[in-house]
Amino acid sequence: MKKIIIGLSVIFTLAFGFTGCDTDYVKYSGPDYIMFSDTLSVLPVQNNEEYFDIPVAATEACSYDRTLGVEILDKKTNAVEGWHFSLESNTVTIKAGERMANVRIRGIYDNIEITDSLGMVLQLVSKEESKWELYGTETKVILQKVCPFDIHLFEGYALIVTSTYFSSYMQGVSQRLIRTVVDPDSENTIIMKDYFYKGYDLKVKFTTDDLLNPLIEMEDQPFAATTDAFDTIYGDWEVWAYQSGYYISYYSSCERFMLQYMTLHVPGMPAGKDEVGTYINVVKWVSDDEAQILIEEGVNNSIKQ
Repeated sequence: MKKIIIGLSVIFTLAFGFTGCDTDYVKYSGPDYIMFSDTLSVLPVQNNEEYFDIPVAATEACSYDRTLGVEILDKKTNAVEGWHFSLESNTVTIKAGERMANVRIRGIYDNIEITDSLGMVLQLVSKEESKWELYGTETKVILQKVCPFDIHLFEGYALIVTSTYFSSYMQGVSQRLIRTVVDPDSENTIIMKDYFYKGYDLKVKFTTDDLLNPLIEMEDQPFAATTDAFDTIYGDWEVWAYQSGYYISYYSSCERFMLQYMTLHVPGMPAGKDEVGTYINVVKWVSDDEAQILIEEGVNNSIKQ
């Protein structure tokens, strides 16, 4: 999951740049070229209606409208027009006196699977003298299905599908069924009840400001008693957990799961000996019916009825 990659925008900024209000305007005096502003765009498709703008830029403003064709290069495209996406128009017009316009594209949410890797290459059809060989007239567009976020998707039964912590400190445990509830005091936050050990809940927050980077956050908080984790007393008697800063922890609303890197440490231990390690947890939310089946099958450390 990557953000829109800025391609030529910086170049245009420099080309059209100007100094302060009290100084002379610096005018671009080179050839008149037209191209896509960005070489790659990733579109977060959340519904069937939303249109996204793919910017087209010219190095010069003209006194007349300029209309260019927009074509899809089939040999470089695996998304199907009319099924996975549609263009608002097969032309784009840069108005007189302007340098910018947009090709508008809509993803068709219902026909895109979360596991799809769909992309297309668009090409501007323009006069030969308007093409800048250095950058060309193509841009790549990737469609990424993004299910709308709802905190209640992460409420109820959750199965810790796997954790590297299990093999280190919970021998014989391969999975763990827990309950999660929405934190009434913190936005987009859940409380994972008895996450790894009874009596120790962990709070996890879901970020929603970047649709293409659905990350999770976790503040430093108690994880277990050292007697439960290590069968002995260390430091201040407790193991604490926080979100690792070295790896990306994220979630998926479409698949109702999270992948979390947690770092464990023991407060009160001498410097250099307080960190236990960093562990990977994969948590998948399941329905009540699925949870009941897991309980009846005796999943490791499952919730007791």
